[in-house]
This record gives sequence, C-alpha cells and structure tokens, in this order.
Amino acid sequence: MTWIQSLSTTQPVAFSVLLLAIVAVLGLGLGGVRYRGIKLGTTGVLFSGLIFGHFGFHLEHSILDFVREFGLILFVFTIGLQLGPGFFASLRRDGLKLNLAAVSVVFGGWLIAVLAARFLGIDFAAALGLLAGAVTNTPSLGAGQQTLDMVVAGNSARSALPALAYAVGYPVGIVGIISTLVLLRMVFRINPEQEARAFGIDQHQSLHPLERVNLQVTNPNLDGVEIGHVPGRLETGVVLSRIQRAGESEVRPATEETILHVGDTLLAVGTRTNLEQYTRVVGKVSNVDLMSIPGQVTYRRIVVTRKNVLGKALRELGLDHLYGVAVTRVTRADIEMTAIPDLRLQFGDSVQVTGDETQINRASVALGNSIRELNETHFLPIFLGIALGVLAGLVPLSLPGLPVPVRLGLAGGPLVLAIVLGRLGHFRGLVWHMPSNANLAFRELGITLFLACVGLKAGTQFFSTVFSPQGLVWLGLAAAITTVPLLVAGIVGRVFLKLNFVTISGLIAGSMTDPPALAFANAISKSDAPAVAYATVYPLTMLLRILSAQLLVLIFAH
Repeated sequence: MTWIQSLSTTQPVAFSVLLLAIVAVLGLGLGGVRYRGIKLGTTGVLFSGLIFGHFGFHLEHSILDFVREFGLILFVFTIGLQLGPGFFASLRRDGLKLNLAAVSVVFGGWLIAVLAARFLGIDFAAALGLLAGAVTNTPSLGAGQQTLDMVVAGNSARSALPALAYAVGYPVGIVGIISTLVLLRMVFRINPEQEARAFGIDQHQSLHPLERVNLQVTNPNLDGVEIGHVPGRLETGVVLSRIQRAGESEVRPATEETILHVGDTLLAVGTRTNLEQYTRVVGKVSNVDLMSIPGQVTYRRIVVTRKNVLGKALRELGLDHLYGVAVTRVTRADIEMTAIPDLRLQFGDSVQVTGDETQINRASVALGNSIRELNETHFLPIFLGIALGVLAGLVPLSLPGLPVPVRLGLAGGPLVLAIVLGRLGHFRGLVWHMPSNANLAFRELGITLFLACVGLKAGTQFFSTVFSPQGLVWLGLAAAITTVPLLVAGIVGRVFLKLNFVTISGLIAGSMTDPPALAFANAISKSDAPAVAYATVYPLTMLLRILSAQLLVLIFAH
C-alpha cells in the first residue's frame, strides 16, 4: 500500500487509474454480494471508496473532479437515451394517475428534508445527501453536488457533506422501502400472489392484440375499388396482406393498389374491434384460411436501419407500389402496431412485410435490415448530444423568487437533452441509437467512476460522522424521508384509488428508482407484473429527483 501511495507523486496518472480500478473492483465485488435477494450493486463502489479515503488514499483535486463529472455525464446521458422513447407516452392514459402519485412521493420526501433541516439545524448540504440517499437516487446526488460546488465554491467542508450524508441515508433507504412494502402487505392482509393473478387477468382484458381474419368481399359498392380507397381503411387501421381472387386457387400479395372484386377473399390484420367494423364495410367473415392456401406469398420481419427512410411515413415509401409487398405490422419497443399508411418509421423498428421472396428481398434492401447497424453504437451523434447537453446545462434560467439563476448543470442538461434526442430518434443523417447492452455498459461505467470519486473524497470524515450524535439524527431523518411519503402513497392508493398491490409495489419501487425494491416486489408476488408500474413512473421520477435536488441547493444551501 505504501508503494501504491508513493506513485501519487512519481506517477500521478498511473496512480489515479490504479486507485480507481482497485476501488471499483472491490466495490463491485461487495455490491455483488446478495443477502435475501438484495444487493448493493454499483453502490458498493461508494463504500469501497469511503474505506480507501478513510485510510488516506486520495486523487489529485482536478483529476478527481474531472473523472467524477465525466462519469456522471455518461450515466445521465445514457439513462436519458433509454427513457426518451417512452417518456411522454408514460404521462398519458392510466400513467397519469400513477405519475401524480409518484410526484407526491418525490415532493413529500423533499418537503420533509427541507423542514427537518430548517427546524433541526441540519446543514442543507447534508440534507441534500440525506434526501438522495434515503430515496436511493444517485443521479440526484450528482446533480445536487455539482450545483452545490457552484454555490459554495471554495468551501471544501460543505462540499463534502452530501456524500457523507448520502452514505448514511442509502442503507436506510433500501431497508425503508422494503419495510414499507412488508408493512402495507400486513396492514391490508394482502396475498401478493393472488393480487398478481388478478392483475394479469385485468391486463389481459384491457389489451387489444392484433388478430387475423379472412373476409369475403360481398359489398357490390367495392367492386373495382382499390384497397387503399376502401371506406374505413384509415379510421380502423386494418391492414390487408393477402388476397385470393374468386375462382383462383392461389393467393397473392394485397397492396394499396390492388383492385377488389365481389367474391374475392382477403386476409385482414387488426384489433378485434376494428376488424369487426371493417367486416361490416367489406362483407362477411370467410371460412377459407388464406394462410394455408399455396401461392407465391410469404412474410418476413425486416429491421429498419437505412437512414434515408427514417421519419418517413409508410405512404411516402410506397413499398407496395415500388416492390409489390404489403406491410402488415410494425413492432417498436415491444409494442406491435398495425402498419397504417401515416405511421412514420424509426431506427430499429421491426416491419413485417408480405410478398414473394424476390419482392421481399428488394424491400429488405430498401429498409436496411442490417443487424450490424442495429448493434452498432453511433458515436458521432452520441458525443454531439453530450456536448449539446453540457451547453444546455450551462444556460442560466432566471426564475422568480430564486436568488441566483437556475442551471440544469452537468447532470440535468445532458439528461433532459438525451430524453429529447431519444424521443426524436434521428435528425437527417444523425441517429441517436445505442444498443441496450452498450447503453448498460456505459451507464455502469459512468456511475462506477462517479461513486468511486465521491467515496474517495468523503472517506476522511465518514466514520467519525456516522458514529456521532449527528449521525444518529441523520439516520432518523433518512428513515422519515423514505417511509412517510411511501406509506401515505400506499395507503391512499389502496384505500381511495383501489390499486392492486402489484401496481402499488411497482409504484413504490419506481418512485424511488430502486431496482432492488423492484426485485423484492417481483419476488413476493412471484411475478414480473410490478415492472409495469415501475416503468410507467420511472422516467418522470428520475427527472424530478434530479431537478428537485438542484432546487434544494439553489433555494436553501447558499
């Protein structure tokens, strides 16, 4: 160890890399230890850093600041790219009710932290760390820390408080979330497995999966009419993929320009309700199964990867006119949709086309269908997005009542911009797409670097702070920040909103952005159903956690 410490003066760069690597290795090893289904994960790196910092291992100030902030930027930007496509959709329909509940949890914890700091005389820099730790949200720590460094520039003692308090509050947060779920289960005498089964039945009834039906044209008004001009075609979103002419024994592809005649049989794709409406326009259901009739027709899934088709509607591409194929379905982010003409394609969409082999091959070339492109990370737009996010974070925003302008900072700026770019998907030749495995890798790298630096910086004072009267006060406050808002949300959700326990457990885990809590909820219900509510509230909660931490600093910690 003495030899390693001597490198800090003789080989500072090598020492920095070596120390960060050792802290990461030991911390990730600690985080991988599982106890009753719960593990620290990458947060183990924070505690590893605290131990090394306690024993006198430190990085040069400028190196530590750079690595910490760059790791934070990597983390929040990759999170934003992942959240972007579904962020705005999560605010609609049933998601609105769940997101309002999650907002109340975020605001409740924030209010408790502010009031306790005011009346108990706790430094608001410490309240920031307790809030981030008690809700197990590391990005909020990073955002608040970065804002605090701007507000109290040069005050290293106050700058170190958030990390100390976060380390105190984080274990309390994990225990508090799980204890809340157990307490709600006991109070309302809930059988989680039974609730999961009821949730599954309810979800199945509310879904509208795509179905196939064979229709016979009996409406004389459609004789000689192109498929694209059939009334109700656009309103119902029904797609026709195959046609068998009256008197013929084989099937052929059905395109927008295919002309109908009375007696023809069609294969239609859509939801049950829409198919019933379309059947009344066309004629009647046929007993003939066009899928089993021979012909030069097959279907294939094609992945959209060619840049010049991105953002274009299926109508604009004219695949039926140019290649004689029919597009029947489009799958995007595990959601299957009928291929209506006005649907605009995004990078990574899976398109199901029907036609003969030659026609499908030509359409495949037009759409890209490159697995290599799909699994490739486009670094030019990624770094452009990071640069724009950093610039966005530096823009001062003057808000009434605040003593200094608000800045999104190096956490909020890249996060917000990444959400927008992830939702946009592409701009001209730039594609903001990162394969899920690459996204996870960069995210884990970023948060590991950030936590290692935070731990090393705070390690000097951590143990003396925890084992003190002040540390006990911090523990009590962290417990209140965690449990009070969750218990209120859980009781209101069960008693007044009549929510299923599966939904409540997913809401609680998502409002804390806490994967271990989600794993616990899945375990007690023996189902993955809590992930539905978790995914619904996670994007907005993550954004609010980051912004609320910055507001706490800007309003109270100056």
